Amino acid sequence: MLVAAAVCPCPPLLVPEVAAGAAPELDAARAACDEAVGAVIAARPELIVVVGQGTRNAHHEAGARGSFRPFGVDLEVTLGAAPAEGREAELPPSLAVGAWLLARAGWDGPVRGYEVTDDRSWPVNGEDGVHIAGYADRVGLLVMGDGSACRTVKAPGYLDERAEGVDAEIAAALRDLDDEGRFPNLDADLARALKISGRGPWQILVGAWDKEPASARLLYEDAPYGVGYFVASWT
Repeated sequence: MLVAAAVCPCPPLLVPEVAAGAAPELDAARAACDEAVGAVIAARPELIVVVGQGTRNAHHEAGARGSFRPFGVDLEVTLGAAPAEGREAELPPSLAVGAWLLARAGWDGPVRGYEVTDDRSWPVNGEDGVHIAGYADRVGLLVMGDGSACRTVKAPGYLDERAEGVDAEIAAALRDLDDEGRFPNLDADLARALKISGRGPWQILVGAWDKEPASARLLYEDAPYGVGYFVASWT
């Protein structure tokens, strides 16, 4: 059963060592992530599952490693338990940032990761959410994903006039526990065009969420670097 969820953005720049001199620009986002992850831990989960987009559909067990070397920093993270000797880095960036957030929060309990591609349908992602919620009697989710990367001409995807409206819908869904089904209806082709990395993870969250009573808080909403970043806490 899912007892709480944190929704966080997943840019490697969230890690201060990667951001270097620009690190203070995301201090507010980091503080919001700390609050959201702390709320999950406070719900006393038996297991935390980190969900994020990657290049394959795969489970990652505790001890899986991630590296920020592709971003110019000699820094590795581990998903929960210490990695087996000689184990290669295998976590996609989204899960590596999630592992970093859990370590930053001091979580030392059981943890797993789930990597999802950007091309799957809502029914498949929703069913995955149901299965993940059944991994333990008390499951916490850390859901990693960014909104559009097309909010300004300097954004990674340049300016797309649709981006601001889509990001507003994402914020509304996170604010109201997606009562209107915005995430299931988020089109895969549109999400790909706007370089949205959160579609699959957010759909998995909706599939997993079956908690009453429940509350949602949108803790952070901004578009630094022209990319939509959101932090939310569902408890």
